Amino acid sequence: MVPASDSRELARAVSEWLGSFADALERSDPAAALDLLSADVYWRDLLAVTWDIHTFYGAEQVGTALRAYLPSAKLSGLRLSRQAEPRRVVRAGVPTIEALVDFDVVGGRGQGVIRLTEAEGTRRLVGWTLMTALDELAGFPERPGGRDPQAWYGRDFAAPNWLDQRTADARYDQRDPAVLVIGAGQAGLAVAARLRQLGVDTLVVDRHDRVGDNWRCRYHSLVLHNEVWANHLPYMPFPGTWPTYIPKDLLADWFEAYAEFMELNVWTATEFVGAAFDPQSEQWAARLRRADGTERTLTARHIVMASGVSGIPYQPAIDGFGAYRGEVFHTSAFNQGSRFAGKRVIVIGTGTSGHDVAQDLWSNGAAVTLVQRSATTVVTVGPDAAGKVYSIYREGNPTEVTDLINIATPYPVLRHSYQLLTSELAERDKDVLEGLRSVGFKLDYGADNTGFQMKYLRRGGGYYLDVGCSQLLIDRKVGLIQFDDIAAFTAGGLQLADGTALEADAVVFATGYLGQQDLVRRLFGDAVAGSVGLIWGYDDEGELRNMWRRTGQPGLWFTAGSLAQCRIYSKFLALQIKAREAGIMPARPPAGQPRGVLRDADLTDLITSPV
Repeated sequence: MVPASDSRELARAVSEWLGSFADALERSDPAAALDLLSADVYWRDLLAVTWDIHTFYGAEQVGTALRAYLPSAKLSGLRLSRQAEPRRVVRAGVPTIEALVDFDVVGGRGQGVIRLTEAEGTRRLVGWTLMTALDELAGFPERPGGRDPQAWYGRDFAAPNWLDQRTADARYDQRDPAVLVIGAGQAGLAVAARLRQLGVDTLVVDRHDRVGDNWRCRYHSLVLHNEVWANHLPYMPFPGTWPTYIPKDLLADWFEAYAEFMELNVWTATEFVGAAFDPQSEQWAARLRRADGTERTLTARHIVMASGVSGIPYQPAIDGFGAYRGEVFHTSAFNQGSRFAGKRVIVIGTGTSGHDVAQDLWSNGAAVTLVQRSATTVVTVGPDAAGKVYSIYREGNPTEVTDLINIATPYPVLRHSYQLLTSELAERDKDVLEGLRSVGFKLDYGADNTGFQMKYLRRGGGYYLDVGCSQLLIDRKVGLIQFDDIAAFTAGGLQLADGTALEADAVVFATGYLGQQDLVRRLFGDAVAGSVGLIWGYDDEGELRNMWRRTGQPGLWFTAGSLAQCRIYSKFLALQIKAREAGIMPARPPAGQPRGVLRDADLTDLITSPV
C-alpha cells in the first residue's frame, strides 16, 4: 500500500482502483467488478441502484445483485468526491482506506463511500465495503434556496403578503395534502422539511398543543444523553454556542422555531384518529380530530408515521397488583419529582427512564426503590464513554460527509464495532459496574456483547445511560429489589419473599412502550398491520424493518429514531415519496428482485464477553 504520509499517492492509488471499477460497472461486467472486490465484500445500496434499501453480503450475493440491477441502473461517471480526500482509518478494528465518491445513475445523481483493504497475501487493493446512495432525483433537485428570489419583485402591493400566503397555505381550506405526517417530533419535522424542498405538499399533525411538546412535556430534569454535534436537523444546524448535552426545553423551542423557519404546515392539538386506504384511487381517507372536538377527513396519497420507535405506553399485568391502592402511573406521565418530597415511591423498571425518574425523585426528597425485572446494560454518559458511539462526528468532517460515512457501515461491521466498543467501555466503567454487582444489580452486555446501542436498534430499550443514578444505587441512597423477590402486592405497597414489607405512596411503571405494529393495528386495522408486519429491529438482511422504505401497505411509511437517524434517513424517505409522486417508482418493489441475506459467516465474530 502507499505510504501513509503521502496524501497525493493515496489519492492516486484510490483513483486507479476506482477507474478500473468504474469501467467494469459501465460495461455491466460483474465478473470484472468482482475481481476488484474482496471475497467478503459488503455492498449497501440506498435507492441509487436498487430503488430500495438493501445490503448484499459476500462476492456471490454482490455478483447476483450487480447482474440484476446494473443494466437498468446504468451507473456511470464513478469518481472521487471533492467533499473529502481519501484517508486511512480503522473501522471495526480493520485498517482501511476510506474515500467518498460521486456517480450518475438513471434515477439521478448519487454519492457513496468505498473502503479498500489489501487482498490477503498481496499488496493489491480490493474493495471491502461499498455504499451507494441516491442524492438527487433526475429532474427534481432540492430547492435549498427556497422560492425564486425574483418572485417578490414587481408584485401587486395589494396582494396577500408572505404571512397571508403562509397562513392560507397551512389551513388547507381548498385542497388536501399529498402527504400526511403523523407526529411533529424530530422524525416528522425532518421528513416534512425534506418533502417541502422537493415540492411535495405536506401536512404535519400532532396531538400536543405546541410543536416541541413531545420533548417539552417530558420530565423536568431531562437532558439529551448524546452529544450535540450528532443531533442537527436538515438544513438548520444547531448554533455552535449550544451545550454538549441539549436540555429538553431548548430542543423543544428549537423544534417550534424550525417548523416556522422551514415554513412547514403543522396542525397542533390535532389527533390522528385513523385512516382507510382505497386501492382504486390509491388514497387514504384520514380522520383528524381538532382541539374543539370537530373532525375533518382529509385525503392523502401517503401517510408517514413519525410517532417514534415505540407508540403506546406499556404497563404489564402483574398478578396481585390490583390489591395496591396508592397512586399508579407510567413514566410517560411523569413530569417532576417535587410533589413526591417526603413520600415513598417504587419505580418498576431499570432502563434509562426508570433510572432518571428514580434520580429525579430522590433529588426532590423522595424515598425511592427501583425494581429490576431483567438484566440491564449500563454505560456512563460522556464523549469518551457512551458518546463514543458518535465519535465519528468528531473526526473533523462536515456533518453531511460524516452522515455518508455513518450509513456506509453494513450490519456485520457495525455489530463488530459495537462489540469492540462494549468491551472497551466495560473496562472503563469497571468500578461502577462492580459496585452495581455488589448491591445485587443484574448486568448484561446484550445477547452478543454489542452493548446499549445495538439494544436500542434491536428493541428500543434495555439499557441505562448513567448520569448518576448508578452511584445512588451503589451508595444505597436509592433502594434496589429484584422483581422475582416480590411475594405479593398489598394495599400499601408490597411484601418480599423474606417477609419484609415495603410501603409505597406511589408506583411508577418504567416498563417501556408497545411496538409500532400495535399502534398500526389500532389506527389502521388488523389487515394493514398484518400487511406491514414488524416495525424496527433488524431483519435477516441486516436492515431495520419497514423503516424509511416501501412497506407491505402502499402509501404507508415509517420514520423514527435518534435525531441523527431522522436527519439522515428523512432524505431517502422523501426521495421515494417524490419518486412515487412523479411516477418514477412503483408502489411495491417488483417481484423476484434479489435482496441480501445475512450469512452465518457474518455472525461468527463474537468476541469474549467482558462480564
